[in-house]
Amino acid sequence: MGSLADNNSAHTADLLQRHRAGDARALGELLAGHRERLRHMAELRLDRRLRAQVSPDDVVRDACAGVPARLAEYLADPRLPFFLWLRLLVGERLVALHRQRLGAPPPGAGPEVALHRGALPRASSAALAARLLGQQAAATQAAARAERLLRLQGAVNALGAVDREVVSLRHFEELSLAEAALVLGIGEAQAAKRYVAALKRLRDLLAALPGPPEAHRHG
Repeated sequence: MGSLADNNSAHTADLLQRHRAGDARALGELLAGHRERLRHMAELRLDRRLRAQVSPDDVVRDACAGVPARLAEYLADPRLPFFLWLRLLVGERLVALHRQRLGAPPPGAGPEVALHRGALPRASSAALAARLLGQQAAATQAAARAERLLRLQGAVNALGAVDREVVSLRHFEELSLAEAALVLGIGEAQAAKRYVAALKRLRDLLAALPGPPEAHRHG
């Protein structure tokens, strides 16, 4: 069984302890501190067919609304970092939306089963391509931007499922190496190796595509 101090930053552990002690503001501070990263996760994994009905912010808000009723569950056995537990709640909300609105569960990203009772939705290639394009200088013409977006989506589609997932986790969801390793169910050294290899694979795919080369800088 994990402990609050073992699996969380000192700040997060302190806020959780304050919540336990009856501080009414502590939980709000905790959720506010993680909301943007959770939105990134929802944005990457929300099916494009649902975007006219629900936004990533809606998904995060609804998931966070259920936290007070379930927080005792986490505090009783905090084996995960608090952020990853919140991320699972967002994942559950995404899966529920896919079932309710589309009539079927989303295609799963196998490695996520390491933390989740069922696979979370995959990060979509269109969402990843859009985020990649957003890291470059803005195109001066809509046609040029659309062409770049299609090329980037083709490169993302050519990545294997685990490669796409590790790029999503580390590069766009901004998970730490330790967090990404927990999500993928592998060691930190292996996660780091997979991430570097996935970025190289993505660069190679982009370089092989027709048209002018893309100026990518991956951190």
